[in-house]
Amino acid sequence: MSSLIDVDEISHEVELVWLEDVSQLDYVRQSLDRLPTRKGKPPYHRDGRMVGYAILGPKAKASRASGTFRRRVFWLLPHDRDTEPEGLYAKSAPAEAVDPRTLEPRVKGYKTERSEGGPPSRAMQELGIQLPL
Repeated sequence: MSSLIDVDEISHEVELVWLEDVSQLDYVRQSLDRLPTRKGKPPYHRDGRMVGYAILGPKAKASRASGTFRRRVFWLLPHDRDTEPEGLYAKSAPAEAVDPRTLEPRVKGYKTERSEGGPPSRAMQELGIQLPL
């Protein structure tokens, strides 16, 4: 299943900056925020914490109406699985969540068995890989 991000909207990304080690996270939430700059750490106004953000290249154009740039921001809420493993998202993930291992600049990312809380795929079982990784 793909995320809610359209590939055209992220076509000017040149780098993803991670503020945490996302290799231990089953999923991150992603959104396209309207930000005043192409690069640099954006302000964060949600509950929870920002775990990363995208940097845009010089060809990215600001919106004519607002003068802002659409950039991806990656974040987690206090009740997400990394903080509450047996909580609301123990066996699922929010709609805007993707497995951080599937994210790259200009790649929207995907939900995986891991991000959805299992069960592991047949390939994982055959390789002896167990969740959580």
